[in-house]
Amino acid sequence: MKASIRNLPLWIAGTALGLTLSLGGAHADDSVTLRIEHFLPANSNAQQNVIEPWCEDMKAASDGRIQCEIYPSMQLGGTPGQLADMARNGVVDVVWTALGYSAGRFPRSEALELPFVLPAGGETASRIIWDYSTTYAKDDFKDYKVLAVYSDGGGTLHTARKAVRDLDDMKGLRVRASTRLASRFLTSVGATPVSMPPSQIADTLSKGVIDGALAVWEVVPPTKLDETTFHHTTTGPDQATTTVTTLAMLMNQQRYQSLPDDLKKIVDEYSGEALTVRFGKAWDQAIDQVRNRIAGDDAHTIITLDDAAYQAMLDASQSVVDDWVASDDGGLDRQALFDGLRKTVKEYTPELAR
Repeated sequence: MKASIRNLPLWIAGTALGLTLSLGGAHADDSVTLRIEHFLPANSNAQQNVIEPWCEDMKAASDGRIQCEIYPSMQLGGTPGQLADMARNGVVDVVWTALGYSAGRFPRSEALELPFVLPAGGETASRIIWDYSTTYAKDDFKDYKVLAVYSDGGGTLHTARKAVRDLDDMKGLRVRASTRLASRFLTSVGATPVSMPPSQIADTLSKGVIDGALAVWEVVPPTKLDETTFHHTTTGPDQATTTVTTLAMLMNQQRYQSLPDDLKKIVDEYSGEALTVRFGKAWDQAIDQVRNRIAGDDAHTIITLDDAAYQAMLDASQSVVDDWVASDDGGLDRQALFDGLRKTVKEYTPELAR
């Protein structure tokens, strides 16, 4: 039926609206761009192998309505220790950070970084961390939309000149530590912890200011530990790792809540345990690649602690666990938290020696 002259403008407007809707224009005003900041360069494992693919997956699933702007190396300002607050306060939408960089901000999650608790490696330890974080430690994250919480793979001791095969060899070593609990572990076994940004490790090692670094294999190439350290002491496959740095992707809670429901669903689908496992697998792949390369280089020696050396270090560091459990900071039941973590670890890795 032909439109009357009087109704022609209305008909034209309706037709235009219908055409716009049919072309997908209904979503033109509810697309989002997530601003993501982190502390490592753009060529880091986290950005290239996880964050960028994660963004691309959400972009594809949303027909382009979810996009990301990634700012590596703290390009928007601030320090790594401020990243968690930047996400909480909405300075950026999403951050990738280490929980330990914000000392005291995530007290329940500190249990994850206690010595000789978690298995080495990425995926299995990350599943444990996700389980613990969403049950026993969930109140740490009430101000955030948690996108992922996972393990860095566990610390290996990389030393420049002295091979470390037992507890006695640790005495007097000056070792870079990434977190407060890693520092306490090093002190407990007779070493002197030194705090510094990753970018300074190679220079201080080459000048003899420090003797080594406690770091996961994954960061060896970007921090040039493969050029400045030649002895690498690690735990065995059935032994818990020395200490873990817990890494996380955190989103501003209000930003998440402001998303249209269908976009929230996409973020949920590609985040949480799925993103946690994705990080864990990427770390395992990177760890294997670096360790295999180092193992094939005659200039380097990889030392696996024997049972006696492992037990001696575990016994020496027990005071770190005891002190953390006994602390009444924040009014937390730390014994219950530690027991919950041990229970979770046992469910995933019953063979793990501690």
